[in-house]
Amino acid sequence: MLAVATECDFEIQRGPDWLLVRLKNIEPSQTDSPPLTERLWALLEQHFTYRLVLELDEVPLLSSALVEQLFLLYHRIKEKDGVMRLCGLSPYNRRVLHACRLDERLHPYRDRQEAVLGRPRQPR
Repeated sequence: MLAVATECDFEIQRGPDWLLVRLKNIEPSQTDSPPLTERLWALLEQHFTYRLVLELDEVPLLSSALVEQLFLLYHRIKEKDGVMRLCGLSPYNRRVLHACRLDERLHPYRDRQEAVLGRPRQPR
């Protein structure tokens, strides 16, 4: 695990063509200093990829500031012809994303496997 600033930790794994990042110990009010967008962008550049799966299962609340940071990062990655996918959102946080009308662009997946594949797994 790599600690980034004092507000948030990132658990980082590298998969084939993807950077998998789990946000840990994040407080909804602590996304601005330094901006989460900048910290995640630096990680992408450091790993030479613009394909990100962001695991948000340990994020208690998608605040408006956090949603804004995710949306800015999404656009920045898209400009590089990259892909950003979210997974692990709680039912409440899925509703927040839907209320912001961002669930079409930042489609929430259940887990990292679904996010990497880009589609829900079918039950057997």
